[in-house]
Amino acid sequence: MIPITPVSLSFGAALLLGLSFGSGPCNIACLPYLGPVFLSTNHRGRQVWRTILPFSLGRMIGYALLAGAAGGVGLLVEDWIASPWVRWLLGGATILVAISLLWRRYRGNPSCHKTSRQQVVEVRLEETVDTPALLPGGLFLMGMGMALNPCAPLTTVILAAATTASILAGMSLGIGFGLGAVFIPTLVFAFGIAHFGTQIRQHLSEWRIALENTSVGLLILMGVGTAMGWIVP
Repeated sequence: MIPITPVSLSFGAALLLGLSFGSGPCNIACLPYLGPVFLSTNHRGRQVWRTILPFSLGRMIGYALLAGAAGGVGLLVEDWIASPWVRWLLGGATILVAISLLWRRYRGNPSCHKTSRQQVVEVRLEETVDTPALLPGGLFLMGMGMALNPCAPLTTVILAAATTASILAGMSLGIGFGLGAVFIPTLVFAFGIAHFGTQIRQHLSEWRIALENTSVGLLILMGVGTAMGWIVP
């Protein structure tokens, strides 16, 4: 057992700590990963939430599991989450999202021999097609990978969870921190970044394919860079 300094943290305090974290650094850290996703496809209505909710849910579960593990074993797990597998998880999930976006786009692309009317119908179907299973799964893992990356507020929550010597008490602190951490970023991406991405796509409609390819390429670069340790979220 590693000796730790007792730290007391209530659910409300963990929530406020998450809110303070989510209102600033978190948005900046999430933007390079989620931003290209909003630029690569049309996000209107429910489609916005199909992108944001899996990512946010992955973050919340990641915080809860991390704090619960700290409470269960009574140890700090900061060294454990700093191990390479965490960046491999985030990097691999980012590449998975990029691959799923490519598959979603090329699955609905019209063939060159079809008539103009058929092309219009198929493009409309492509815009309304359900999100493939790989995309929400990749976004969920991406959010979990973001949650497992150490930061100062998260270290405080882990320390407080470790002193509780209880899995449930630790998880409650993680959930409180997660709720606060995802609240403001969810609003920012749902009503700000998603709208901004849609406006860019509309104004650059003639370069839509190039914009989508660039967005997917950025995701792949982010994934490889994160997995290799060149990019620290």
